[in-house]
Amino acid sequence: MPEQQILVLDPTATNPDAEHRALRERGPATLVDILGVRAWSVSDPALLKRLLTSKDVSKDGRAHWPAFAQTVPTWPLALWVAVENMFTAYGANHSRLRRMVAPALSARRTAALQPDIEALVTGILDDLPAGETVDLREHLAYPLPIAVIGKLMGVPADRRTEFRTVVDNVFATHLTAEEQAANTAALYGLLDALIQTKRSEPGEDMTSLLIATRDDEGDGSALSHAELRDTLLLMISAGYETTVNVIDQAITTLLTDPQQLAHIRAGRCTWQDIVEETLRHQPAVKHLPLRYARTDIPLPDGQTIKTGEVILASYAAANRHPDWYKDADRFDATRPSKEHLAFGHGVHFCLGAPLARLEVATALRLFFERFPDAQLATGHEELRRLPSLISNGHTTVPVRLRPTTTS
Repeated sequence: MPEQQILVLDPTATNPDAEHRALRERGPATLVDILGVRAWSVSDPALLKRLLTSKDVSKDGRAHWPAFAQTVPTWPLALWVAVENMFTAYGANHSRLRRMVAPALSARRTAALQPDIEALVTGILDDLPAGETVDLREHLAYPLPIAVIGKLMGVPADRRTEFRTVVDNVFATHLTAEEQAANTAALYGLLDALIQTKRSEPGEDMTSLLIATRDDEGDGSALSHAELRDTLLLMISAGYETTVNVIDQAITTLLTDPQQLAHIRAGRCTWQDIVEETLRHQPAVKHLPLRYARTDIPLPDGQTIKTGEVILASYAAANRHPDWYKDADRFDATRPSKEHLAFGHGVHFCLGAPLARLEVATALRLFFERFPDAQLATGHEELRRLPSLISNGHTTVPVRLRPTTTS
């Protein structure tokens, strides 16, 4: 087939839905430019699931991306490919790193957090001024996951705002390479300070557990310092930013489409259904950098991803593919199928998915019980999207709070 012109992805994401449609129209996979790196954006869900489970596709850029060394020093998203944790690991190394984290996010431990999460949400709602307009991204979507992951990881309450600032910037794609390098240095400074604190004063938290696992091995082979630090980075950032976006998108949708709230109140769907449809319709992560072909990979349309070429998992575009769902652009919490790719697929499926689902469902249920007549304080089309190819949310979500009227 004739070679298509490379589609340059908009780093400020001013109109992501239109961009995702353009990706799907160009076929199962198409060449794109992501901040100067040429990649194969995969938006066909069947092809994407196949590649995400293929041994011929790696996440280890050091081993399987020939351009890694020359790209990382000047690429704004260098941190996404240069970290040393299970996010960028391949094969046995990935299994080793994932095993160390998995127990903290088991189904049993996640379920045990339900009372704590309910108490956190209740406290947050208690502080919201009824009758006023409030930015719910700032005053609900943000504080809940920060508190949950902060407690899980042992991040002191007075340092969580600092972590929030640098983690937000990790997901920003409108910053220069120099700005991102400075942000990475600040982030690593915070992580090193956390490690030092927990090494001298360990607690009942995941950071202390990971430090103990590393230090108990005399030669340090269980977990290098870089792996320890980057695992903490992954846990804190993935456990916070993505959940913020799902709460943001769910509330925005429910206040824009009253029929979905009517489904809830009539018992036609559950809060869990709302969460899953939000994850399908507006996943927290639009594109996830990066993967690499370990061998030539033929595509359904006759093209070939060559060995060493870059693959971009375009989850948001895939979730709305018309071959997967009828009326895929329409939000419908009553859909019988709940399948989506918001948490990935295969061995890199997000370990924190059960925790994120629990946080979002709890936040939505308690918020709409407290403020059943809340209204979006601006038109949906006036909400500004985050300037990010990765993070999928709004800069603000202004909502007019109207509690239940008592007689």
